[in-house]
Amino acid sequence: MAKENGESSHGSWKKHVDDIKKIFDFKEVLGTGAFSEVVMAQEKVTGKMVAIKCIPKKALKGKETSIENEIAVLRKIKHENIVALEDIYESSNHLYLIMQLVSGGELFDRIVEKGFYTEMDASRLIRQVLDAVNYLHSMAIVHRDLKPENLLYFSPDDDSKIMISDFGLSKMEGTGGVMATACGTPGYVAPEVLAQKPYSKAVDCWSIGVIAYILLCGYPPFYDENDSKLFEQILKVDYEFDAPYWDDISDSAKDFISSLMEKDPEKRFTCDQALEHPWIAGDTALCKNIHESVSRQMRKNFAKSKWRQAFNATAVIRHMRRLQLGSSFGSSIQSTNSVPNPQSRAPAKSQSKYFNKLTLKLFICIIKIKKKHVLKYIKCTKLDSVHSTILNGQLCNSSINYLKG
Repeated sequence: MAKENGESSHGSWKKHVDDIKKIFDFKEVLGTGAFSEVVMAQEKVTGKMVAIKCIPKKALKGKETSIENEIAVLRKIKHENIVALEDIYESSNHLYLIMQLVSGGELFDRIVEKGFYTEMDASRLIRQVLDAVNYLHSMAIVHRDLKPENLLYFSPDDDSKIMISDFGLSKMEGTGGVMATACGTPGYVAPEVLAQKPYSKAVDCWSIGVIAYILLCGYPPFYDENDSKLFEQILKVDYEFDAPYWDDISDSAKDFISSLMEKDPEKRFTCDQALEHPWIAGDTALCKNIHESVSRQMRKNFAKSKWRQAFNATAVIRHMRRLQLGSSFGSSIQSTNSVPNPQSRAPAKSQSKYFNKLTLKLFICIIKIKKKHVLKYIKCTKLDSVHSTILNGQLCNSSINYLKG
């Protein structure tokens, strides 16, 4: 079974275990990433349901100290709108993060399923996000990857609270010098990050502004299938409140968003200031039903959650087709992070004939997801030539021919 480390000078807090399945019954895979897998599980002794993030130790090499320090801090976070890290186990090969299980689904999926949705609903959602992020900032923690996919409903109940998840890129201010690492998800990242300038917790406030924008119209303020052009838009803060989608949205909502999506981080609203804005604290958020317009745009511009990983797999294929032999592995990772409109994307013509092994390994890792969802997505996008690749979870001759173009 498990043996818990005592506190040491290095703050040891992990419980050592030979086999995690002696403590938990693994039920089903909730999601997979390039370096981890999240599984729904039940604790055998208590019967409690949890989510377990399983991280191979080989993926942590060279990052052990920083990861341990950050997780130690996250264990102290207690907020009603933040998914809790409840325990940590360690085996010879894996690190297991035992997380609070949330079952209400993703933010956009729930909005699309509603029959009635207003500015007031969006305001209440953003207030909860602001409360949670303000709490993090009060503890000098910057999330650095706020986006709709990381906002989950606690339960299927209509009045369920929203929860912030995924602290994989979180950072403590004042530890390890100034923050300057370019990270986050394209489309939600702040201009100062793209400009490679030192940045602060103001980057989270920018991301909340982007999320609020999408909640009121159903499409992102910045979009281009070319990352360079997308980043240029963000650096210039080149967005509009387009007609007719914003015609029925209040001026107060637009002012709120503009205050968060301010280019100068010194002038950008803090969470405290945003919480005091009339659109959040007052009664300026309108109660007119905007569900039809918003849900139509969300369906058009964002993949459904059950297809999202399948879409990421095909996005990697498209990106690999554009790679030259010496292309960097890191850029291919970045390309999988965006959530573009699948209806407006078309595979670029390939100029490369061969691909490095690391990129192919990334592709194999991402496509380990439920077959039926992939089949549906492939049928939709007519990527029949990679059909057998994704079914088998490995590269085969037919898909190599497809990749070679």
